[in-house]
Amino acid sequence: MPGIENKVNEHLIKLRPYLQEDKGDVEFVRFEEETSVLELRFLGNCKTCPLNIMTLRAGIERYLLARIPEIRRVEAVR
Repeated sequence: MPGIENKVNEHLIKLRPYLQEDKGDVEFVRFEEETSVLELRFLGNCKTCPLNIMTLRAGIERYLLARIPEIRRVEAVR
């Protein structure tokens, strides 16, 4: 679903500077239309950071859910 990927990437551009301050990043992997689950991959220092689940849930997921109604959940994948 290319529309969702574009929307997600537009919003990730706004979040990336905060992750990049700590030499990390995040990238779109896929959106599962049936379950409305967005999959993202942490990059750089974010991959091994023990707080990345908090970054995902309290930061990225909350931000994206408020702006993209098609998404119901955000998961991190390797």
